[in-house]
Amino acid sequence: MPAPAPLPRLVAHLDMDAFYASVELLRRPELRGQMVVVGGSRQRAAEFAGDWPRLGDYTGRGVVTTATYEARARGIHSGMGLMKAAALAPQAVLLPADFEEYRRLSRAFKAAVAEMAPDIEDRGIDEIYIELTHLPRVRDAVGHDPLGGARALAQDLKNNVRRATGLSCSIGLAPNKLLAKICSDLDKPDGLTVVMADDVPTHIWPLPVRRINGIGPKAGAKLDELGVHTIGELAACAPDWLVTHFGRSHGLWMHQAAQGRDDRPVVTYSEPVSMSRETTFDRDLHARHDKAALGAIFTRLCEQVAGDLQRKGYVGRTIGIKLRFDDFRSVTRDLTLPAPTAQAEAIRRAGGLCLKRVDLTRRLRLLGVRVGSLSKVGARPVARRERPSPAPDPTPVTVAQTLPLFPDDDDSAG
Repeated sequence: MPAPAPLPRLVAHLDMDAFYASVELLRRPELRGQMVVVGGSRQRAAEFAGDWPRLGDYTGRGVVTTATYEARARGIHSGMGLMKAAALAPQAVLLPADFEEYRRLSRAFKAAVAEMAPDIEDRGIDEIYIELTHLPRVRDAVGHDPLGGARALAQDLKNNVRRATGLSCSIGLAPNKLLAKICSDLDKPDGLTVVMADDVPTHIWPLPVRRINGIGPKAGAKLDELGVHTIGELAACAPDWLVTHFGRSHGLWMHQAAQGRDDRPVVTYSEPVSMSRETTFDRDLHARHDKAALGAIFTRLCEQVAGDLQRKGYVGRTIGIKLRFDDFRSVTRDLTLPAPTAQAEAIRRAGGLCLKRVDLTRRLRLLGVRVGSLSKVGARPVARRERPSPAPDPTPVTVAQTLPLFPDDDDSAG
C-alpha cells in the first residue's frame, strides 16, 4: 500500500503591530490616535518638562525606532533621522525607547503563542514564524470554508497574544514562509490574511517587487530600471534573463520567489552566533575631549552585553568593538581571549585593548560592543586550533592613540 501523500504545509507569520509604539501607548493610553514617534534616549527625554515632548523641539542625530500608524501616514518610518521626521510632523509626540520593556513583552507574546503552537522560529523582538501543518483541527473545514480550522486557530493565537500582552498582532497564513511574511503585512493593524498557492496570481502578483523579503533597495531599483515593477511582472521574466542581470543564485531565487515557491523549514532552534549592543550619540564625541562620557557609555554597553549573555546562559571568547566616525566610515576590531567569559569587566578590558588599535583622531558618532564565539555555560570546550590575535594595524600612531580613551584604560590594560 503506497504511503499517504504528505500534507500541504501551513505556515503562519506573526508580526506585532507597530510594536514599540504600541507598548508605549499601552502605558500612555491618552496618546492613542495621535502621531507618536519612538526614538532618542531617555536622558534626552528627561530634559523636557510639563507637556509631552514634541518632535519639532528635537535637536540631534537620533533615528526613529518606530512610529504609530498616524505618524506613518505622514511619511515617517523606522530608521529615518529624527530631524527629518520633525520636518514632516513637528507636532508628533516624541517618546524615548524602553528596550527592557519591549523585551519583556516580546517574551510574553512568544510564550502565549507557544501555549497553542510550539513550533516557532524566532525572527526578532516582534515577529515569529509558526509551523501549523500538523496541529490538531487545523485541517478542519468550517461550513463551506476548507480553511476554517486554520483561520480559527490563527484567530485564537491573536486572542491569546492580546490576553497576555494587551497588544494586537497581524498574522499571515500561507503554504510557506515567504508568502506568510508577505501576507502578515497586507492588512495591518490587527489583520489576518490567508493566501494559498492558487491565490498567488490574484493576491500576490499585483504587489510591488519590494514586498518580497530578500529584494532590497538595490535589487528593487535595478528591477525598476529594467521595467519590472510588480511581482507578477517578475514572475513572467525568464529565469535566464534574471540570471544574466542578477547572477545565477539570486536570479533563480527571484524567479522562484515570484512564483510563490519557498521550501525553507521553520527552524525552531538555533544557537546565536554573537550578542552585541551599540548606540548612536546625539552629538559627535571626541576621544580626548569627551573621554569621560565615552568611558561611561562604553562601560554601560559592556554591562548590557554581559547581562544579555548571563540571562541567556552563554559565554564568549571573541570580544569586538564597532566604531563609526563623523565621516560615516566604520571600523571593527576584535580580540580572542584564552577562555570564554560573560563578565562585564573582562569584556571591557578586552574591548579597551581593541580600542587602542584604532586611530581616534576623528570624532565618533557610534560605538558598539560585541561578544562572539559563543558557547553555553557549562558546555565542554571544543578543541580548536588557536588563532593568534590580530596584529596591530600599520596605521601611524597618533596623539589620540597615546591618550587613554577611557579614564581607567591604563590600569585595565596592565
